[in-house]
Amino acid sequence: MLVSDVILGTFEESCMPVHTPRDPAPAPLPEISGYRLLRLVNHGGMSTVYLGEQLALSREVAIKVMMPQALADEVSRRRFENEVRTIARLEHPNIVRIHELGRTRDGLPYYTMPYLARGHLGLRSFVDEHGVPDETKVREIAHSLFAALEYAHSRGVVHRDVKVENVLFDDAERPLLADFGIALRRGFGPRVTAAGMAVGSTAYMAPEQARGEEVDGRADLYSLGVVIWELLTGHLPYQAADALSMAVMHAQDPIPKLPPHLRHWQRFMLRALAKDPAQRFQTAAEMRAAMDAVRVRRAPAWLLRARERAKVLRGHRTAQALAAAAVVGAIVVTVGTSVGLFQRSTGGDFYRADRPDAVAPAVTVKPDATTAMLEPLPEAALQRTLQRGKEQLAQRRLTTPEGDNAYSTAVEAWHIDPTNPDVQALIASVTDALAEQLVRSLGEGKDERARDYYTRARDLARQTGGAGAEALERLQERTEQSLQARMENALDRYDRDAAQSTARLARQLGMGDEAKRYAAQAAKLPKPGQTMPGDPSRGVFREDEDGAFVISRRPVDRGDYQRFVAATNRPPTLCRERASPLRVLRPRNWTSPGFEQGPSDPVVCVSMADAEAYARWHGTQTGHRYRLPNATEARQVASEIGGRDVSLWLRDCGRTCVQRQVGGPSWRSKELLRPLDADRGYDDVGFRLVREL
Repeated sequence: MLVSDVILGTFEESCMPVHTPRDPAPAPLPEISGYRLLRLVNHGGMSTVYLGEQLALSREVAIKVMMPQALADEVSRRRFENEVRTIARLEHPNIVRIHELGRTRDGLPYYTMPYLARGHLGLRSFVDEHGVPDETKVREIAHSLFAALEYAHSRGVVHRDVKVENVLFDDAERPLLADFGIALRRGFGPRVTAAGMAVGSTAYMAPEQARGEEVDGRADLYSLGVVIWELLTGHLPYQAADALSMAVMHAQDPIPKLPPHLRHWQRFMLRALAKDPAQRFQTAAEMRAAMDAVRVRRAPAWLLRARERAKVLRGHRTAQALAAAAVVGAIVVTVGTSVGLFQRSTGGDFYRADRPDAVAPAVTVKPDATTAMLEPLPEAALQRTLQRGKEQLAQRRLTTPEGDNAYSTAVEAWHIDPTNPDVQALIASVTDALAEQLVRSLGEGKDERARDYYTRARDLARQTGGAGAEALERLQERTEQSLQARMENALDRYDRDAAQSTARLARQLGMGDEAKRYAAQAAKLPKPGQTMPGDPSRGVFREDEDGAFVISRRPVDRGDYQRFVAATNRPPTLCRERASPLRVLRPRNWTSPGFEQGPSDPVVCVSMADAEAYARWHGTQTGHRYRLPNATEARQVASEIGGRDVSLWLRDCGRTCVQRQVGGPSWRSKELLRPLDADRGYDDVGFRLVREL
């Protein structure tokens, strides 16, 4: 056992109730110079925690005294004390500090900490009775824990047991991370107990830690992801009967899906709880930034009203059911009692028929009200309606034809028996089917049809008293996701019209916050003819039938081409000095074109192949796709060339594709368009690029 495994134990040892054997003579409190021990707080297998008073300062402290069997020899005690000193150097407002380190009169190591009596995070709930969490409070707590871990990790300390029980609160309600006792300093390798079990709580433990592998700060971030999941949902992501099964689930089971009202956290959780550390957030700062990017999702007002109606309806149905049960029970008791009394009063004569002496007058017998109450419900009509609704769903008759569609049938079934689970299921199925068609319409750009499906789903909820609320939440989430994907696609393509239409549709669907954000993003997209913001080549945004593109005004200069050559070792192409009989005796290339050039001057003496190679290389450096312009594109945007004029390579072929056109006049030629052999460079020809969007 490594001594750092026993520095602080777990928080349960310091605050959970003590379970002592029935021993009439409890062990005496240890004697520690400068302290008065008041009472036992808790004890575990490796240490005991006491509440004490530090006499010099008259303050209450928690005193943790190690058990003799935990540190059996002087060597292990010295190592233990060295690691406590390491942890004591962690001074952060969200980390529980260690006050003092020493030994008891019996020579057992101890150390003191603040006594925090406000309990741990696991004793608090941030989820209301409807299962909705206080996301703002959860984020505040997570921010404090991110800060604590970022500080500890920067000093080479890994906590290895982040869990709700190890988050304490001081008198200012500030969360503090405790129990760095099994903390791992870089370079020490994985820590395991004497029994070979990985140190930490398996409910929060990263898969690599459960396997006993070497861990780093990413294991803490995994555990913190579990904590955030628990605070948002009120339960752990995995449920198991024992520690081993829990560890196996963390290592092998897929990451669960969050409930519909928390699905906006799902992408964050997929990284936070990734099995492979390389796929997780790599630092606390990165994880904090990702959490901050998770938008607080507010349900639309109509959905909140539907939930409220559903809640009221459930309460009304419960009251009705209880009242009906009470009535039936009273009837049964009354009838049974009456029969018994009647039998006792008549005796044996009850079974004898009287001889009729005279014809009795006819008597009109009123039907017994209890008979009707105890008869089976007329379910045949409901079952036929439900079956018809299922058939309409299978045939995709959602809202048409009039009077024979799943939508109207679901409303009809609800009016027959609104409490029936099969009716609720039919309403949810219709809502899900509307969501499916809505998403498909959004993807196909059929906005009017998408609006119709969205409105029908809202109307269905209104007409059925809020039934199918969960399906409505799924529809809302899928709608938001589809609009987000459509907006991202429009932004990637610099499609201003598509972005603006997406913003309008979001506003029409009642998504106010998203609509404002989309409108702001659309407004930032350039219009045709405008200079692209932040483009060093002063590229101009253009559109044609093939899509959007940016064509640079400035040709590629010598400085940029020099970096390309240095990275690729591309040999220079021979440069032809047109009409020069000395070109064989004095060969030229881009480094020495025959005249002085600076780094910002257009590079010349490059072939068509050189220019295309540069475009491919530049694309790998920037993540964009580049090519040379054609003549039509080049005519749309005039080039900006400082110094002597140069023509620019174009994609268009000359008489044959062995030749390519060059556009624009140069210091050697005034022709606006001329064909040249593409395999050579020319001292009056450069090139510029087009970025495809």
